[in-house]
Amino acid sequence: MNGYGGGSYGLSEPRGLRERAREYALLPLRIFLGVTFVYAGLDKLTDSGFLSATGPGSIGEMMRGVRDSSAIPALVDLALKNPEGFGYAIAIGELLVGLGTLVGLWARLAALGGALISLSLWLTVSWQATPYYYGNDLPYLMAWLPLVLAGAAVFSADAFLASRRRRSM
Repeated sequence: MNGYGGGSYGLSEPRGLRERAREYALLPLRIFLGVTFVYAGLDKLTDSGFLSATGPGSIGEMMRGVRDSSAIPALVDLALKNPEGFGYAIAIGELLVGLGTLVGLWARLAALGGALISLSLWLTVSWQATPYYYGNDLPYLMAWLPLVLAGAAVFSADAFLASRRRRSM
């Protein structure tokens, strides 16, 4: 072979280019999810109305509003025992997941956290969306799964730490 792989449709490209594209393929998704979750966490933490048990736009009112239409009402009931605590937990969780994803530190664990947050929100808040694809939490759940499986291979603290471990052996 001459160093060029035969691509589909008669196109050929350098093998290095294809491998490099594969290596960087998840980076845009990682940046999008990281920025989005950091923003969502900060937005909740800076909105005193959200972090209260009652009132318009509060986590408590939102949870009461979705309780009967959620897939797991017991999960909503658990959140309603302490709406403020639940609101802080979601907000801090989103912030930590977003930062871990952006920095690429414990990237698979951060992505698993993002997937679990998205799953819990899908089963509670956006479960009643009809048709199902109108709910935004299910696509987020699906978007986290490639990062759970692959982690952060480039521009990440995980990759940096792995290369340091390899050099020290």
